[in-house]
Amino acid sequence: MLQKLHIQNYAIIDELVVEFSGKLNIITGETGAGKSILMGALSLILGDRADTGVLRNREKKCYVEGVFLAGAKKEVAAFFKTHELDGGEEVVIRREISISGKSRAFVNDTPVNLEQLRTLSSLLVDLHRQFDTFELGESDFQREVLDALAGQFQALHKYREQYRALSAATRDVAALKETKVQFTREYDYNKFLFDELEEAGFRDNELEELDNELALLNNAEGIKTVLSKVYYDLKEGEQPIVQQLKVFLNQLNGFSAYHPGISALLERMRSVHIELQDIAGEIETINDQVQYDPQRIVQINERISTGYRLLKKHGVGATSELLIIRDQLGNKLKAVLDIDEQIGVREKELEKLSHEAGKMAASLSSNRRAQCGPLEKQVNALLQQVGMPNARLKVQMETVELGSSGSDSIEFLFDANKSNRFEPIRKVASGGELSRLMLCIKSLVARSMDLPTLLFDEIDTGISGEAARQVGIILKDLSKNRQVICITHQPQIAGKADAHYFVYKEIRGEAIKTGIRILDRDERITAIAKMLSGEKPTAAALENAREMVMN
Repeated sequence: MLQKLHIQNYAIIDELVVEFSGKLNIITGETGAGKSILMGALSLILGDRADTGVLRNREKKCYVEGVFLAGAKKEVAAFFKTHELDGGEEVVIRREISISGKSRAFVNDTPVNLEQLRTLSSLLVDLHRQFDTFELGESDFQREVLDALAGQFQALHKYREQYRALSAATRDVAALKETKVQFTREYDYNKFLFDELEEAGFRDNELEELDNELALLNNAEGIKTVLSKVYYDLKEGEQPIVQQLKVFLNQLNGFSAYHPGISALLERMRSVHIELQDIAGEIETINDQVQYDPQRIVQINERISTGYRLLKKHGVGATSELLIIRDQLGNKLKAVLDIDEQIGVREKELEKLSHEAGKMAASLSSNRRAQCGPLEKQVNALLQQVGMPNARLKVQMETVELGSSGSDSIEFLFDANKSNRFEPIRKVASGGELSRLMLCIKSLVARSMDLPTLLFDEIDTGISGEAARQVGIILKDLSKNRQVICITHQPQIAGKADAHYFVYKEIRGEAIKTGIRILDRDERITAIAKMLSGEKPTAAALENAREMVMN
């Protein structure tokens, strides 16, 4: 609900504040007084683009602020949560246009962009202006009308959950099939690479070990020569080092009692003697193990050549990396065999989800179709009441592929002149016809849909008398459960107001400015009487106006 509207420096509005009631608010005034300007200012906080041409005073900014009571509206709470904004039952929307033309928007003093502003305002206000492209011509709204009348928003919510699961499963199956195509396309090449590595049969770190072994074999003769010489000098030469060390031990042993240092030296020399004997033994063992083997050298060279070729081919530098590639290729080959099974499982799930979604969509369609006839009948009856006796509405439903709202294509068709040539509303209905048609439809679904504040700008175009009175009755009925704001020139509509606002122009100094004020009962009677008979209302007009207000 729009509680208060504050406007500064907009067109011929210097500054005004309007506080609205929660029921039926009627705005009247002479042509050119500024009623539509008031709606233009309001449209700024609903997300319309700004224009510096609206600045009354070029030396200060334009300022429009609306205070809304959102109550416990779930969609508004969800908006604040999604966009991480501070929310509450009261929502303050402000729009500013600077002298330079820069526009800024705020929600509860937090800056927002225009798209966010439009989204939020659409949840708070439903604005109908003549010559606008109304949501009435949009298929989503037309479907919502039927769903509201059928009372199946909960069923639609469950269907959408099912459809989301169906869509996800469809994407999964498509992705698996695409993966299969990719795998199949690469299968032969991957198998060739895998077989090549598998046939090579390298073990972890094998090439590195072969490099070391080849170096040993290529140097075997030199190694054996050095080992043999060292062993000979230690144990078998003319004066073996081990034997000489033993002689030294025997010579010193006789004098160990005479000096404590000799005993220490003898102990160390015995350790060296034992170590050299062990070293000589190990040299002999190693010497026996090192053998020059030209056949083995050929085998190793062939093995290393194969390994290095594969390392270069796969762009890696170690045997372990080749083994990783082999395992990866093996997994890809196995995946080709497994993917058909995965696709089969997912297709069965998809079939089950599709069947269930189809059943739910069929139920939605049946309920919508059941509302088409009654909607046509009731709307056509209301159109006669609001001054469109030759106009008729027809609901066209066609079955299409499953979508997020079911399997229906819904189009409201309109014939304004009993020509039996029904065309989509958006193509043939004029602004005034659209406004009254929307009024008729929304009056039927108001109890089923959580409609926001409804604003009607000159919904009375082209009507008078009894038709205008019927529009007033419908507006009054609509306002029982929601706020309605309506600009009108018709006294029959103005007489239904819960709060009647009068827009006027006045001269202040050399400037013409727009003002607005709420009328008391007597002022309302006078204003309506002027709407009936002119600037100087007759006694009959005053009496007629009094009857309208009192009734």
